[in-house]
Amino acid sequence: MSRVKRSVKFFLFVLIVFAVFFEGYGNLDYNWQWNRVKPYFFTFDNGRFLPGLLLDRLGITLKISCIGLVLSFVLGFLSAFARLSRFPMLRLVSWVYVETIRNTPLLIQIFLIYFVVSPVFGIPAFTSAVIALSLFEGAYSSEIIRSGIMNIPKGQYEAAESIGLCTFAIYLKIIIPQMLRQTLPMLAGQGVSLIKDSALVSTISIYDLTMQGQRIVSDTFLTFEIWFSVALCYLAVTASLSFGIRLLEKRINFITQ
Repeated sequence: MSRVKRSVKFFLFVLIVFAVFFEGYGNLDYNWQWNRVKPYFFTFDNGRFLPGLLLDRLGITLKISCIGLVLSFVLGFLSAFARLSRFPMLRLVSWVYVETIRNTPLLIQIFLIYFVVSPVFGIPAFTSAVIALSLFEGAYSSEIIRSGIMNIPKGQYEAAESIGLCTFAIYLKIIIPQMLRQTLPMLAGQGVSLIKDSALVSTISIYDLTMQGQRIVSDTFLTFEIWFSVALCYLAVTASLSFGIRLLEKRINFITQ
């Protein structure tokens, strides 16, 4: 019964949101031209599918996000294990990294890497954007992973050692699966944040989805149509990621039970 009540409340909430949206949509003094938006997504030429400007730039956003997502999780794991290390220097380096990155704006980090670091090492803009996003999200992932590991009872370490498992096997077979079970929703949230934060790479002249949207708006003055379309693209990507993580979470829960 409680599930039915939650479903009814959610349906009513969505209904109210749509009612408010369409009321504002109807009262807005704006000449809507949705028919001009479709070519910016795709067209057909003699039966051949051709991606439009927005769909093409969505590929760049996905590429930046996917590479940044993988690297941020790798950095998160490395930094978390460094914080839990027995070596003071590793703990210090990881602490400085996490606290510095988490307490400074992402936009400033992007500018610092692109305008200060990249000219020295000849790093292209795309790589600079990926590095900045990976470092930023990796710092948050590090704390999530570290907290997940610390929440596992020490008795499980001792029990694993008593049956002769090495440290690598303990983490691989016992610690990490349980840590993922606890922290996967939070890590998924960081992945969603990374995709949304990738819009900031347009500030260093990378023609991602956001940058292309700005250019189309300046050329066509289809302000609301284009920005709504861009927002729907981000929503589709983040919703797909959330759905995939939810399936993975169920799979991990099934395996670890």
